[in-house]
Amino acid sequence: MYTKNNRYLYRKYILMIVTSFLCLITSSQICHSADTQRNGVTPTSIRVGSIMDLDDETQMRSQAIKLGLENAFKNEKIEGRTIELAVFNDSYNPQKSVEGLKKLIEQGTFVMIANTGGPTVKAELPLLAENKVPAVGFPIGVDFLRPGIGDIINFRPSFGQEAELVLKTALSAGVKPKEICVYTPNDAGGIGNLKMFKAALEKQPNTAEIVLKINEIIALPDGDSKRNGIGPVGFFERHTQKLARPGYESLKKWEETAHTKCRLVMLLGGGNMPTSSFIGYANYKQEKWIFSVTSQLEVDTFIEDVKNYTVLGNIILTQVVPSIDSSLPIVNEAREILGDQLNSSSLEGYIVGKMFLVIMRNIKGDITRTNFLAAVRGKTFDLGGLALDFTSDNQGSDFVQPYFFEEGIFKPYTSQQLQKIFQ
Repeated sequence: MYTKNNRYLYRKYILMIVTSFLCLITSSQICHSADTQRNGVTPTSIRVGSIMDLDDETQMRSQAIKLGLENAFKNEKIEGRTIELAVFNDSYNPQKSVEGLKKLIEQGTFVMIANTGGPTVKAELPLLAENKVPAVGFPIGVDFLRPGIGDIINFRPSFGQEAELVLKTALSAGVKPKEICVYTPNDAGGIGNLKMFKAALEKQPNTAEIVLKINEIIALPDGDSKRNGIGPVGFFERHTQKLARPGYESLKKWEETAHTKCRLVMLLGGGNMPTSSFIGYANYKQEKWIFSVTSQLEVDTFIEDVKNYTVLGNIILTQVVPSIDSSLPIVNEAREILGDQLNSSSLEGYIVGKMFLVIMRNIKGDITRTNFLAAVRGKTFDLGGLALDFTSDNQGSDFVQPYFFEEGIFKPYTSQQLQKIFQ
C-alpha cells in the first residue's frame, strides 16, 4: 500500500539523488562549501584550535605560548581570510582535554596548533587521527609525536635530542654511564622521555647494564609506583604534595646499590614546580649533583623559583629556540611586537604561528587539510633566518642551544665549555 510514510521516504530518496546530482554538475561547489566550513574554513576566516593548561602546574608556560601565538596571527590574512584562534583550557587533565577537542572539532577546526602537555596530547592524538585534523607545532618534545599517529607537523627537536647533547657532553668529560641519573614524571610523557634517553644512551659504549635497568622500569604498568628504587631513575607523581622526596630517595638507593654517585641528574619534563622543587630539595640535602633541565619550562619563573631555594648555579638548560637577544629577523620581529613579554616560551608560540602561516601561503589550490599537508611535507622554509627542513621527517628544526646557570642567570655555553664543569 502506498502510505503517507512511503511518500515521505520516496521524497527523501529523490531529494538525496537531486542533491548528489547538483554537487556533480556544479563541480561540487555546494558540497565543498559545507565541507570546508566543517573543517574550519569559511569565506572570511580560517579557524584553528589549541588546547592548553591555563590554570594548573604548567600555566605560566602555556600562557606565554598562547601570547606568542596570538601575536603571530594578529592582522594576518590568508587569501583574504583572518585567522581565528580558539583556545580551550584543559587544566592539564587528559579527560577534559579530549572533551574540549571534541567540541572544537564539532565547531569546525582546520588544525590544532601548539597544544601543550605530554599526557593530554597523548590522549588527544587518536581523536585527531580519526578526524584527520593535523597537529601543528605542539611545543613538547615527546617521542609519540615523532612520527606519531595521524598528521603531525613538529617545529621543535625532541627531548631525546636535548638529552643526547647533555649526555654526550658529560660522557666526553669523563662521567661514567652509571653516574648519569634521571628524574621524570611517572606518566606517559615521562616514560616517553625515558625511552628517548635510553635510545641516546644505547648509542654510547659501556651502557648495556644501565639500559637493562631502564628497560625493567619501562616494562612496568603505567603509573606503577614500584618504578622508583630500581635503577638510576627517580619518578614523581603529579598533583601530589610529595613531589620531590620519593624520586630523590630512588636516586639515593641507586647510589647505594650501584656504589656510585649521581654526578649528573637529568630532569626530563615535568614543568616548573616539580623541577624547581626537586632541585631545591636536593640542594637542601646538600647534594653536589649537576642538574640538567629541558626546554619544557617557563624559564623566568623557574629562575625565580630556584633562587627561592637558594640555588644559584649547577644547572644546565637546553633550549630549542634562538636566544631572545638573537639578531635573527624572526626574533627581531617577535621582540618588536612582544616587548618585555618576549621569553623563550612566547618566542616558541610566535615561531609556531609564523610557521603555520608560511605553510598556508605555500598551499597550491583550495585551502584543504590535504593541500596543507602537501605544502609542508618534503619542503624546506626560511622562517626569518631560522631554517626549517621537512624533507626527511615531520620535524622542522634540530636546533638545540645549551646554557649554564651561574651567579643566578643562564649563560649560553658551548659543548666544550660544558665539559669543563664536569672536570
